[in-house]
Amino acid sequence: MSLAQKLSEERRARLAAERLLELKQAELTSANRKLGHHAMALTRRIGETQAEVETVRFENERVKSDLSEANQKIEIAERRLWYSIQTIQDGFAFFNSDNTLIGANTAYLNVFDGLEEVEPGVCYTRILQILTDEGLVNTGSMRARDWRHMMTQRWFKAAPPPVVLQLWNNQYIKLIDHRAADGDVVSLALNITSSVRYEAELKAARARAEAANRAKSAFLANMSHEIRTPMNGVVGMAELMSDTELSEEQRLYADTIKNSGEALLVIINDVLDYSKIEADKLVLHPEPFDLERCIHEVVMLLQPTLRDKGLDLLVDYDLFLPTRFIGDPGRIRQILTNLVGNAVKFTNSGHVLIRITGVPGADEARTAIHIAIEDTGIGIPRKKIDHIFGEFNQVEDDRNRQFEGTGLGLAISRRLVELMKGSVWVESEEGVGSCFGFRLALPKADGAQPMPPHLPEGLNHVLVVDDLLVNRDVLERQLKQLGVQVTCCASGPEALAAMTEDIDIVLSDHNMPGMDGLELAVKLREAGWVDTPILLLSSNPAFTQNDPAVRIVQGVLQKPISRADLFGKLADFGALTSAASVYDPDDISTSVAAKDPMMPAGAGRRMRILAAEDNKTNQLVFKKMVQDLNIDLVFADNGFAAVDAYRDFKPDLVFMDISMPKMDGKTATREIRALQSGIGRHTPVIALTAHAMAGDAEDILAAGLDDYLTKPLRKSVICERIQRYHPTGADPLDRDADA
Repeated sequence: MSLAQKLSEERRARLAAERLLELKQAELTSANRKLGHHAMALTRRIGETQAEVETVRFENERVKSDLSEANQKIEIAERRLWYSIQTIQDGFAFFNSDNTLIGANTAYLNVFDGLEEVEPGVCYTRILQILTDEGLVNTGSMRARDWRHMMTQRWFKAAPPPVVLQLWNNQYIKLIDHRAADGDVVSLALNITSSVRYEAELKAARARAEAANRAKSAFLANMSHEIRTPMNGVVGMAELMSDTELSEEQRLYADTIKNSGEALLVIINDVLDYSKIEADKLVLHPEPFDLERCIHEVVMLLQPTLRDKGLDLLVDYDLFLPTRFIGDPGRIRQILTNLVGNAVKFTNSGHVLIRITGVPGADEARTAIHIAIEDTGIGIPRKKIDHIFGEFNQVEDDRNRQFEGTGLGLAISRRLVELMKGSVWVESEEGVGSCFGFRLALPKADGAQPMPPHLPEGLNHVLVVDDLLVNRDVLERQLKQLGVQVTCCASGPEALAAMTEDIDIVLSDHNMPGMDGLELAVKLREAGWVDTPILLLSSNPAFTQNDPAVRIVQGVLQKPISRADLFGKLADFGALTSAASVYDPDDISTSVAAKDPMMPAGAGRRMRILAAEDNKTNQLVFKKMVQDLNIDLVFADNGFAAVDAYRDFKPDLVFMDISMPKMDGKTATREIRALQSGIGRHTPVIALTAHAMAGDAEDILAAGLDDYLTKPLRKSVICERIQRYHPTGADPLDRDADA
């Protein structure tokens, strides 16, 4: 090989070595660069790790500091809690789920009178043992073992009931234990000694108050009896004296005695009722009753006053409202008497209207009843309306100082309505009149209710004649609800002008100015209307018996008109028409004080009445009240005499005084009922009593009596009861019936 070739190969080898060196240097540089990056990353990670380690170390130091601070706070809280528990005057203790005492305050441990065994670690059952063994607890009639068994069973209940313990020193402890979900128990021992003693004092005070209340009730009952007994003589004799021939001055004296006695009785009744209400002793006695009849009974009671004052009293009972409800009829009658009597008292002219409406309640068995009493009296100033229902209040001004009273009537009525879950309201315009009303929700009584009548064919058009607009409105509305055409007239001449062939019956007021109802009837008959029945509406209860011109009409309805009476007459339209056709208008002077066709005359004996009454004055009053009746009357001075007289006399009716010596009226009635047992006879017995306290009526009627009258007796009431129980077949009560 030539030198040139060798140099060339050597050059190629050197170049290759240089390229290889450059390649290796490049790789080394790349490796160094990677190693540098890795070193830098490792350095950063080392720095971060060192920072984290420092942070953790700092956090650990902070946590240690916080933990130390928290422990200090816990110690402080525990110390404060324990101090608080120690300051509690009642006992406080903790038990774990093993029923072992964890801790208790001083008040809890003091119960054990310093016994060292009662300390944290003692078991609950051992505490019970200590209480009985050391005589620290009074177990009463229970044996110690039974008492511990009872307390142990209580302790293991999920919710132990509170229990009261009496300690040896007459202290009373009430244990209240609460078991937590984990089984631990917190026990609180309340010292209730003062409460127990106070409760005992309250019971003693209540017993004394009840005894005083019973004494007051007995005093009121006795005073009621003692006052009513002589008042029966005073009022009764004054009423009898008014029926005799007296001079004008003597009649004034007799009426003054009677009115004063009745005013005193009203005051007595109000005070007795209000005292019972205030003492929460007034009890309602619900029973089935007829509301419409109850209202008309109140109206009849007030009729004498209405006639004396020349007032019209009207009753507008909703045609489709039921009449039989369940309630306390005596108290409802009292409310009505107070409100209607108040309206009559403050009305000098015009009328008083009782309006009764009702709507079914949410419960179909109950009916919401609204009773409103409207009057045309003196009215109440607007600023004094809120004052009117207050106790012992009257609206005092120059117009009504003449009206006397306790001022309790409206207050008692309001309280009675509230007892029945109702409400009272009043509207009034001074100088125009007032409207008092009350609302009650009463359940309907079982059985059928009165239904509106179906009028006979041919009765399509009624002529109503009355000078009082409100009465015409009431009759017109009721008749139109029955589908009858109504023509209203305000006077007799107007009625004569309105009379046409299609008028089927005439309803005319009796007492009208100018031409009264009888004069209108005469004019109608003289004008040729001899076949048209005429019914008179009269406020005079004696009119049907004493007026000789009554034969010219076909019936007399007493005002205020009962729906049953009115509808009964209209339903008997055919008989009325026939009766109208037989009357001769030229014979209107014939006397019609005829006998009752339902009562046979001269039947052979008079009605026998036995009156048991120990008071001679009351015997005289009773005898004089019935002296005009065609009866045989026998008196008995006590219960024994009444039973003997019943055996011998065999009365048709017995009036029985309740308070009599030797044997009272209730016992005598039981003896009479025993005599009647097995023979199918029941003689009506009516109680006469001067008692008027709650429960008297129920006790009396429970003894077998049929009726109940409170003294002082009224002649009209006595005669009405005798008429009610008049036996079929006895002679008429009217002594002149045979004349």
